[in-house]
Formats: sequence, C-alpha cells, structure tokens
Amino acid sequence: MTSRELEEYRALRDTIRERGTARVWVFLAGMVAWGALTIATAALAALPVATFLPLLVLAAAFEGVFSLHVGVERIGRYIHVFLEEPAGDLGWEHVAMAFGPPLKGTRADPLFTVHFLIATVLNVVPALLAQPVPIEVAVVLGAHVLVIARIVLARRIASRQRAADLRRFEQLRGGRT
Repeated sequence: MTSRELEEYRALRDTIRERGTARVWVFLAGMVAWGALTIATAALAALPVATFLPLLVLAAAFEGVFSLHVGVERIGRYIHVFLEEPAGDLGWEHVAMAFGPPLKGTRADPLFTVHFLIATVLNVVPALLAQPVPIEVAVVLGAHVLVIARIVLARRIASRQRAADLRRFEQLRGGRT
C-alpha cells in the first residue's frame, strides 16, 4: 500500500468504527425519545392521531440506523475491492466476506429490526385505547403498517447489500483499469 492508500484505509476504518458506534446511539436515543413521546401523548392527547408523532420519531430513528448501516457496509466493500485486493492483503473485509453469515440463532441484527417492529406495534396501543371511530383506526393502522413495511423492506435490502456492493465496486474497478 502506498502512504496515501494507507492513510485512506485508516480514515475509512475509523469511519466504520465511528458509524458503528453512532448506529447504537441513534437506536438508543430514538427508543428513549419514542418512549417519552408515547407516554406523553397517551397521557395528554385523547386523539388517536396523536400516535403519529411518536411513530415519526420511531421511523426517523430507524432511517438513521439504516443509513449508518448502509454506509458502513459500503465503505467495507470499498476497502475490500480498492485497498485490500490491489495490495494483496486479504484483511478484515475479505475475512468478513469469506466468513459469511453467522450460524442460525447467533446472528446479531445491526438494524435492530425486531425492536423497531415491537415498538411500532406497541405504538398503536394508545390509539386503540382512545376508542377511535373506524376511519381513525384505518388511518392510524395504515400509517403503522407503512412503517412496518419499510422496516421489513430495509432488512431485505440490507441482507443483500454486501454482495451487491461488492459486485458494483468490482465493476467500477474493472472499468477503471
């Protein structure tokens, strides 16, 4: 590796570490904010649509976590293709790709999807306790179903991202040389 490539490698590895840490903090802060807003709206607002504010915070926190995850994975594939391979160094990114997915039941969820899905379902409870009319139920449930669909779709995208990014970076490298 040249000194420029080594500097780039170090900066990108630092970015991965920082974004990985930020992802956990965004999740925790989002859950705390969502919980506080859910309690506040349940105590202060009788309207079922009051659940939209906590739902918006929940969805925003998920998008933050998802964005950080996508960025980390993409940087990892860049390191894999443009820094490790040309240097002949089959380092961390190559080993991570070769290792593959963990054994069933031992996989960590970098998107915290189960937690976001549970929170989204729980977010509906105050609206249902307010004894809404059918149109309110439809609107509130519809918004929650959209958030659930986004979380499920993002999880699918994330499960395929590593291989897709690797192929794309290999195409870009091939077209450059």
